[in-house]
Amino acid sequence: MTRLDTPVSESVSARCDPTGSTTMLLEAREVPLGGIRGILVHRSLPQRALPMVGAWCFLDRFDDEKVGMRVLPHPHIGLQTVTWPVEGEIRHRDSVGSDVAVQPGELNIMTSGYGISHSEFSLGAPGSPLRGLQLWVALPRDVADIDPFFERHTDLPVFTLDGLRAHVLVGQLGDVVSEATVFTPLMGADATIDAGAFVTLPLQSHFEYAVMVVSGEITVAETPLAPGPLLYLGTDRESLDLGSAEGARFVILGGVPFGEELIMWWNFVARSHEEIVSARDAWEARSIRFGVVNGHGDERIPAPPLPAVRLTPRRRTT
Repeated sequence: MTRLDTPVSESVSARCDPTGSTTMLLEAREVPLGGIRGILVHRSLPQRALPMVGAWCFLDRFDDEKVGMRVLPHPHIGLQTVTWPVEGEIRHRDSVGSDVAVQPGELNIMTSGYGISHSEFSLGAPGSPLRGLQLWVALPRDVADIDPFFERHTDLPVFTLDGLRAHVLVGQLGDVVSEATVFTPLMGADATIDAGAFVTLPLQSHFEYAVMVVSGEITVAETPLAPGPLLYLGTDRESLDLGSAEGARFVILGGVPFGEELIMWWNFVARSHEEIVSARDAWEARSIRFGVVNGHGDERIPAPPLPAVRLTPRRRTT
């Protein structure tokens, strides 16, 4: 659950690497998830300069050990949610009847289509470590209104090089392909690189890519990268050189640049102001469109007020 309609400040720095490609370093911003007393997350996407990487339109990193995740039922349209815990467990319940506890090494991917609602609560004793990533994937127009569904993947394929091991969450890395359902050419992988290793990852030149470090430090495209910022790598790369002196864990995201203009507001991804208004009205009216998440009674997150201006698409400046 999030709000995407609030003003943000961001720090962006751009440079050309030795290949002639432009890289851009974007700092994450801190956002409370699930209300002002909710867990604090570090949001890397969307940003004004870069609203998307391929169809990836949202990226949060959470690592708050003081406050557990407690996100009551809330709605989504036009997107897929991807939940990837690094440490700790998260209970997911949704309006299509799913009730699972996702653990590190397992992937939840929920396709909202025309409408779904869900809740997320961390498991374990108060103060238990909870670290991980949550991402959204924008659905293309031709499938934006499909029936909602949920997938859980407990045995993800692994891509390996000498000194590197990567779980392929979605799409393809090298010759390793994930079974997770996506609707555009896309890839996402969670990789660990050994201390002292230097590797070359195979890429697809028609994809754009970005890298974010989860722990440790790496040098990627001759740019030192520590936990926090997102390094955007652009397109036209067939490979990517990276190394680490002490070892690290990082995520690489990629995809064909998304060709449609989108409006993102609250938990909705749409093409028009009217679609957003219709979805918000349906949620506030407790419409059957979003179903019911069992186990919460009447508890749910109300929609925020719409802004006083017409919602318009986010356009990248890269």
